[in-house]
This record gives sequence, C-alpha cells and structure tokens, in this order.
Amino acid sequence: MADTATRNNVHTTRADRRISTETKSSFKTSEMVVYVLAVVGVLVASAMADGASDFGTQEAWFYITLLTIGYMVSRGLAKAGSRDFFDDETSRSSRA
Repeated sequence: MADTATRNNVHTTRADRRISTETKSSFKTSEMVVYVLAVVGVLVASAMADGASDFGTQEAWFYITLLTIGYMVSRGLAKAGSRDFFDDETSRSSRA
C-alpha cells in the first residue's frame, strides 16, 4: 500500500521500497551448471584415461583450476553490472 502526501499542492505517491542485491545467487545461474558439468567431464575423462596417455590427474586438476578461475572471472563480471531487484516486505509489514 502506497503512502500519499501533499506538498506545495502537488499530490505525490510514495511506492514501496525496491531493494536490490548485487546479482542473482550463483546456484541460480547457467554459469554454475556449465561449470559443474565441465568439472565432472574433466574428472571422468581423467578417470577413463589409460596410463599410456598424457592426460592424468595432474593435468585434470590443472584444467579444473583454469575452469575455476574462468568461473570466478565470469561471476565477477556479472556482479559488476547487474542487480537483482525485489520488494521490501519488511517495510510493508512494519507499517501495518
């Protein structure tokens, strides 16, 4: 419910407060899903590689580290320019 006030014969309406977080939670993004699938893929490939190949556990963890760095940079860029807005329910309930 909005509050109304009159100032200098002008009727104004104050709407409920809109609050924002920096961005969506990380588990709600497609970046997280792709990151987890890529890490699982690297681990499965590492487990299935035979001893004669050059792809072992050391390389797998190196690639997972690179994926993690890429994911962190991606989340940092996402947080730099977006906001997730929602209505302030606490101010509404405190007025009632």
